Amino acid sequence: MEKKIIKVSAVQLCSKIADTEANIKKVEELIKRDITNTDIIVLPEVWTCGWSPKHFRETAEKISESKTLNFLSSIAVKYNCWIIGGSFITNDNGRYFNTCPVINREGKLVCTYSKNHLFSYYGCGEGQFVAPGESPVMVDIEGIKTGLTICYDIRFPEIYRAYRKAGADLFINCAAWGLKKPIPWECMTRSRAVENQTFMVALTQSGYIADGEWNIGHSRIIDFKGDTISEIKDQKEGAAKAVLDFSLMYDFRKKCTCMNDIKPNYEVKCV
Repeated sequence: MEKKIIKVSAVQLCSKIADTEANIKKVEELIKRDITNTDIIVLPEVWTCGWSPKHFRETAEKISESKTLNFLSSIAVKYNCWIIGGSFITNDNGRYFNTCPVINREGKLVCTYSKNHLFSYYGCGEGQFVAPGESPVMVDIEGIKTGLTICYDIRFPEIYRAYRKAGADLFINCAAWGLKKPIPWECMTRSRAVENQTFMVALTQSGYIADGEWNIGHSRIIDFKGDTISEIKDQKEGAAKAVLDFSLMYDFRKKCTCMNDIKPNYEVKCV
């Protein structure tokens, strides 16, 4: 099998609420400061506007005339890398989505993924402001099949298993995860990698949000066995970076063949 090695850089930042221009400037500065040679740059969820659903629609952009996409395209070309653009709010003829764009080295938009599961509990009403995406999206990044998810999607192992069955090598979860939920974040990001024997980039925002709420600021890159190979443990802004050797993952899958033991269905007997 062809050897596949890629360099990944996940940029953690604290976004300014509802200020796309300021957030674009900050991302540009962080990339310039912390990244020199990489194959993929990953950004967090709603980095353009911060985690504030009530501000989503006022910051929404149409794909065809998006300043965010123009910026990400220029970064991809300048640094000769792919961009998994976290997410921003898109307006599709009056329907709003929490959307992750993927841009190749030439600056071309390859695909978008809209968040399938909307965070609408604990008093949060994301679903009041955006609509759920219709399906998972897996993108081939130079031979690396990459499954895209956003934040709350991590609570649904079904989407990750669907990606794995479709041949995923790498999972991405771009998030704006709250500080008050550290155990779910740490457990589920690791679990999704372990149960599917797949690399995981779990990237979240850092810093203060509003009304006493903070982002967790614990971005991490996890290997197919659940080991954390790079992380940012605190609220600082910067990049978690790792070199992913997929030949090691493929060898491990050959030895640990639990995926072969999955039954076609699990009908529950109630007694």
